[in-house]
Parts: sequence; structure tokens; C-alpha cells
Amino acid sequence: MTNYPHLLAPLDLGFTKLKNRVLMGSMHTGLEETRDWNRVAEFYAERARGGVALMVTGGMAPNAEGGVFPGAAGLFSDADIANHKTVTDRVRDAGGKIAMQILHAGRYAYSKDCVAPSAVKSPISPFPPRELDADGIEKQIADMVVAAQRAKEAGYDGVEVMGSEGYFLNQFLVTHTNKRTDDWGGSYANRMRLPVEVVRRVRAAVGPDFIVIYRLSMIDLIPNGSTWDEVVILAKAIEAAGATILNTGIGWHEARIPTIATSVPRRAFTWVTKKLMGEVNIPIITSNRINTPQVGEDVLTDGCADMVSMARPFLADPHFVAKAKAGQADLIVPCIACNQACLDHTFSMKIASCLVNPKAAHETELVLAPSTKTTGIVGAGPAGLASALAAAERGMEVTLFDRADDIGGQLNMAKQVPGKEEFWGLVDYYRAAVAQAGITLKLGRDATVDDLAGFDEVIIATGVAPRDPQISGQDGPNVLNYIDVLRGKAKVGKRVAIIGAGGIGFDVAEFLVTDDSPTEHLDEWLEEWGVGDPSDTRGGLRAEGAKPEPAVREVTLLQRKAQKLGKGLGKTTGWIHRAALKMKGVQMIGGVNYERIDADGLHVTFGEARDRPTLIEVDTIVMCAGQVPERSLADALDAAGIKCHVIGGADVAAELDAKRAIDQGTRLVASL
Repeated sequence: MTNYPHLLAPLDLGFTKLKNRVLMGSMHTGLEETRDWNRVAEFYAERARGGVALMVTGGMAPNAEGGVFPGAAGLFSDADIANHKTVTDRVRDAGGKIAMQILHAGRYAYSKDCVAPSAVKSPISPFPPRELDADGIEKQIADMVVAAQRAKEAGYDGVEVMGSEGYFLNQFLVTHTNKRTDDWGGSYANRMRLPVEVVRRVRAAVGPDFIVIYRLSMIDLIPNGSTWDEVVILAKAIEAAGATILNTGIGWHEARIPTIATSVPRRAFTWVTKKLMGEVNIPIITSNRINTPQVGEDVLTDGCADMVSMARPFLADPHFVAKAKAGQADLIVPCIACNQACLDHTFSMKIASCLVNPKAAHETELVLAPSTKTTGIVGAGPAGLASALAAAERGMEVTLFDRADDIGGQLNMAKQVPGKEEFWGLVDYYRAAVAQAGITLKLGRDATVDDLAGFDEVIIATGVAPRDPQISGQDGPNVLNYIDVLRGKAKVGKRVAIIGAGGIGFDVAEFLVTDDSPTEHLDEWLEEWGVGDPSDTRGGLRAEGAKPEPAVREVTLLQRKAQKLGKGLGKTTGWIHRAALKMKGVQMIGGVNYERIDADGLHVTFGEARDRPTLIEVDTIVMCAGQVPERSLADALDAAGIKCHVIGGADVAAELDAKRAIDQGTRLVASL
């Protein structure tokens, strides 16, 4: 008897059967562009071994102009077909099924050769597109059909036609980007011709016994987006054209509403997919912020879809489904939706990976070979936990020390921040994984040189200490450090100045202006960001716009650098943090000199000339002015002649970087 009867039930497609209701959604990892096909094959095969029913590749370009960037991968030749067959053969040998996504980027292509229905430039690309004529449109259709044929030749079980997220086919659907007056524009019947024709001709080319998924934009979240009636009309037309399954797309890439970041509530958009249930007779897949087996089970139990798509959770743990089936949900490495190593990497032209699982997309190079060494690790934060679990996976005997009474380190502060509730689950996972791995925990005590003298390997992950900003008056009663604030050990006034606008400064600001996190309350979150029912408002944007709850404090966020605050935040999430604080009325001031603190507040000046002396009248000043490595134990070990490895914040304290800490800890242990 399974705990997840709906999630793990098979899905019969007629000509083939999926072994459960879990799709690994498309992610662009950059692996195909490496041309290392063994590496690509191993990435997908590992997820097939983990039990997922069907996977979808990252987007494959149907032609040069449709690639998301110059040189984007696709199936352009017989050699490409042979390379992709390496992938499909290994997936099949691992017991899995895989579909290839056909992705035409349209005006989102980062190339001067990009094409679109109309010459309307994208706000996320510097290149204006060329408007296609009728012959040009026919070429795009033909190239997508050829891509589907080649996918079948390469051994894929199906294709996914990408029609959402604001890409090429989606661009034809809405007047926001389609200004045409010919047979491909104007009325909705004309605007939807292209996606319907693509699906019809793909089906004709691949035959009946081949999966054809259409990725349908359920809610555009842009001005002049599709109405709900138009979504339903298109869904029915796509079904009639021969699609096997409808998959869900939420929001265009240019939409100014977050859709997959950690501050988005779990299953935040499954209610949209549910509206389509019963309108078509083919299976519907729902997506976005579904990251645990129970969430997936609840979605299906509630009748929101026939199947769930999870993409990044399979970066975090390729064996997600197998662990759910085995009753080991507590040992699933959780996706925290941070974007730091996946989407941030993708948009920085790096190989995508995962903050909590640095082996993702590095399966062939980051190998944890067996070892019998004994290992002592000091510090049970992200770096120490990662190294401890990696060492245990190698078969090492591991002892983990920490002065705190519980594991997690500064993750235990991060989880207090509104919008970062996923960190609770991450700490819970680490607790279960450490117990399952048989790691010896020694908590609530400071490790000494004598404690570490007998180990084969010693790893120091003692983290950071707050940096002293040396501001006159900083020892006053109205000055607090971020640690005491986030741990709830200090009383904070109604008017607050935060010194330091890095990641911690932004987190503290969010913590101080928010009473009840909207991430935990979907209705409040939808209202805060101005999301409405697409049945009532075109594109799902409320006419009245965003309506956040009032801030519970007046907060001023300051930094010394004379640049936009939050510039160093995540590439794909920084705008969310800035927008959230702006909605709460947080004042952001850069280029300041901190002159002194007194009972009236914080005195600052501006620029090298130290002019415009200003008093920021506040009740409380919170120090978030950076960190320094905590290396006292490492220095003592060096003095005693005991070799040690220093990782995480104890190595480099520049911002608290869990991604770097976990990756460094895992790679260090692999090298021992």
C-alpha cells in the first residue's frame, strides 16, 4: 500500500503506458552544448533509474534562428541523430522514457537573427526581431516538423512542442506581440493558426504511436495576454490536431510576477490547470512549485490534473520517485527553488546544476569512490553537512561536531525569513539524512585540537562571524546584529535602519516588514502580486494591480557602494527581492558613509566628499555589514601540526553562499 496512490498510479496513453504520474519537466542544463554525449546520457539515465515516468529534454532548436542563443543544440544532421541516440538508448536501458522538447525562441532568441510574428523587441533581449513573411512562417513550421521526425529517428518516445513561456508559438497568440493583419494575425482564429498547424503536421509526420506533448500557456501574466476562453479554444484545437498530452506553462519570461522562485507558494498555479479539466479528453499536466510527493499527491487528489510536472526537484534528487515509492520521502533531497545553480547558471551561460546537489549535471565527473578513512568535521552548517554526507556516501567513518544544539548552522536563520520557508524542509532533510548515514553527531560543544587529533582527515567548516564596521556609537542599546534579530532574541523598534544591503540585509528587511508570510497563504500572495483569475482578467493580471499587506515597520536599507541595491543578488531572483521590498515601502539608499550612531538614529554623509550630512531617524539599527571567516580552530590545528581542510564561510566569507559551501564540501570529499 503506497502513501501516494494517485501519484504512483500508471497512466495509459493507449499506445504506451507511463508507470506513474510524474513528468520530469524540461530544463535547459547546457549539457547538450558541451557535445559530451556520455555526460548528457548519464544525466538523463540517472533520473530514469530514479523512477520518473517520462522526462522532457531541454529545448532543442529546430533551426539556427530559433535557438535560444547562437550555437544552441538541436537535431540538424545525421550526426546529431546518432549523438541523441546515445541518450535515448541509455535512458531506455535504465527503464525510462524520454521526449525531446522542440523550442523555437522567437524574439527571445539572444541573437541578431531572431524572428517573430512582428518586429516587437523583447524586454529581456537586446536584439529586435525580424518580422516573418508567409514563406518565413512556412519555413519555421517545416523545420519544427523535421525536428520531430529526427527526434523519432533518434529513439525518443515523443516530443514536446513548446508553446508557452512567451516563446515563438506563444508570441503568435497574443496581440501583445502579434501585430499582423494577414492570415496569421488579427482574429484569435488567425493568431492560433500557427501552434495548431505545427501540432497537426507534427502528428502527421510521426504517426499515431508517438507521444506529442503541447506546452500550453495557461496564464500569461503579461498585458494583453490570452483570455481564459482563448486558452480553452486553443486547448481543444490542439487536442483535435493530434496532441497526446497538454502540459502547463505559467507566465512569460518577461512577466513581472514570480512563478517558480522560493517565495512562490507551493502548487501556486494548479488552480489554473484545474479550470481546464473536463474541457479536453487528453491528459493534462500541471506544474510549478510542486516539490514533494505529498504536494504532488494532493494536487492529483484535488482533481487539478492527470499528471504533475516537476523539473528542478529532479536536479535536487534524481531518485525522487523511487524514494517516494519506498516510503523514504524524508530522505528526498528537497528542491528549495532558490534558482542559484539552475536558472542563474543557465542565464549566465554556465552548466546548470543544483545548490543542494552539486552532482546534478556533473554525474560523470563528481564521483564519490569508496574509502575507509576516518573523518572529523567541525561545523554542521551547509558546508559541513555536505561534506559529512559525501564522506558517509564514500563509506568513511564520520564524526560531525558543532557548538550549537542542532544542525543547520545559518540555514536556521534563513528559514525564519518570509519567503524562505523551504529551508525548514532542507534542515529536516539533513537531520534525517545524517541519521540514516550513521554519522556520529557531537553537538552542543566546541571541538578542540585534542578531539580532532586522531582522524585521517579533518575538515573545518566553522562558518563566519559578523564583520565589525567600526561605526562610532555601534555599541549603543539601539544597535543589534542580524543574528539576534533573525533568531528572535532582540526587540526591534518600529523604525529601522539596516546597515548593509547584501543578501543578508535584504533578508533582514523582508523579515522586519512582514508579519505573516504570504508564501504560506496563496490568496494573500496572489493579491500581493496582482494575479487574478484569467476568466475575469486578460492574461491573469488584476486591473487594480498588486495589493501587498502594509509593512509592519518603516525600514531603510543602506549600503556604502554607490550602485543599485541588490545588484549582487541572484540573476533571476534579485528583481523579486527588490520588487517585494519596494511594495512594502522600504527605502533603499546607496553611496553612504556611516558617520555615527546616537540615540536619535544613524548619521550618514554621501560620497567621497562626505557631504549632505543626514540623520536617519530610527529606533533600531541592524548590522548586516558583512562577515569574516571564523578560523580560530583551523589556526590552532595548524599550530599543532594537524593538517586540516577549510571550507565554506571559514574559507571565504564574501556573502553567505550556501551554493559554494555545499559544492566545495562535496568536491573536497570526492578528492580525498
